[in-house]
Amino acid sequence: MAKGKDIRVTVILECTGCVRNEVNVNKESRGISRYITQKNRHNTPSRLELRKFCPYCYKHMIHGEIKK
Repeated sequence: MAKGKDIRVTVILECTGCVRNEVNVNKESRGISRYITQKNRHNTPSRLELRKFCPYCYKHMIHGEIKK
């Protein structure tokens, strides 16, 4: 039998470097790197942060969990 709440939830990770540099001096918005992954709600109740490659920054950056 399935329980009422799912243990594993889908989360979206967004590059923290792209968000801070979103307003560029020359007003060019290249984009924001985002990844979709899953986490276990019971083992990780806080927000998830992972080092992932950002194609817009051209380096590995910290990607933090955002709201849907």
